[in-house]
Amino acid sequence: MCKQTLLHDKQVELGAKMVPFAGWEMPVSYSNIIEEHHCVRNDVGLFDVSHMGEVFISGKDALAFLQKLVPQSIDKLTPLKAVYCQLTNDNGGIIDDLIIYKLEDNKYFLIVNASRIDEDINWMIRNQIGYDVVIDNQSHNYSLLAVQGPKASALMEKMGVKKDDQPPFFNIKSANINGVDIWLSRTGYTGEDGFEILIPNKYAQNIWDYVIEKGQEFGLKPIGLGARDTLRLEAALHLYGNDLDTTTSPIEAGLAWSVSKNKLEDYNGKDVILSQLANGVSRKLVGFKMLSKIPARHDYEVYYNDEIVGKVTSGVPSPTLGENIGLAYVKTSSNINIGSIIQVMIRNKLYDAKVVARPFVAKKNKV
Repeated sequence: MCKQTLLHDKQVELGAKMVPFAGWEMPVSYSNIIEEHHCVRNDVGLFDVSHMGEVFISGKDALAFLQKLVPQSIDKLTPLKAVYCQLTNDNGGIIDDLIIYKLEDNKYFLIVNASRIDEDINWMIRNQIGYDVVIDNQSHNYSLLAVQGPKASALMEKMGVKKDDQPPFFNIKSANINGVDIWLSRTGYTGEDGFEILIPNKYAQNIWDYVIEKGQEFGLKPIGLGARDTLRLEAALHLYGNDLDTTTSPIEAGLAWSVSKNKLEDYNGKDVILSQLANGVSRKLVGFKMLSKIPARHDYEVYYNDEIVGKVTSGVPSPTLGENIGLAYVKTSSNINIGSIIQVMIRNKLYDAKVVARPFVAKKNKV
């Protein structure tokens, strides 16, 4: 039986079509995916992402502990700043991708993927020996809302958080909305400007209703998982379980930009990751556009010069571009580059696609 967020009944009242996702019953759409997608690109949308996990790490060894877990340099974080990270295993594979926020010295806040909460906590506990830290999984006590789109900042101001008090990109601040103390971060999964609101569960319905009320003049709509997927893929943002897994390293996934090249501290998978940085990888992630109206989907085979060279990890019709886009892992030895024409096997027939630069749609979130 799927779990339900505290906003489940509110969503059903708004006409949401509910589907199972990562062990939760979540809205896939309220009206239709294309309409909701354009709402976020042009105005502002509201997502319930309360299925995501919230973990607090504290104690005198909190920094050293996190340094062991991820290939990023957590010591560079100043209070209230955030960094995108990967939780890596001993082989450099990605157990999860997450955001780490530094709340204050010796206290950090992690947002992790819903489907990986148990695995993440288990891995942290396995790595906890020798460190004076407290791992506090608070996922069951918080709800999380995402307000995303070019009018997100104006809506936040309408809700009482003045522009000067809004956190910069990839920062977090304490704030008060409708009399409720919350954490407000300027992060999201759409490529648009936006915020994520961390709320104690007992206030979740209050804040949901307040955002809906104040958002009407900005064209706000509630947004489901369908548009969340098309938005994130246009921005070439990874989805765990599709584009990332425990057999995929950050370097293979095109995340070398996020890995600290001169980090002195040891971390899980460091030898493998540094070797890949120095010597290259056997496969790489590429973006492509289909040259026909047929969309590619997860696990479809990719061909080049009549040889199977990889598989599609994500594929959707792009509402912004009016084209079918996707991501795929391909053999590095195949010498596939931007501009190469590849083929995707769809229902026993090969269809041409062109490898293109990522993101597919320019990001507008670095305000």
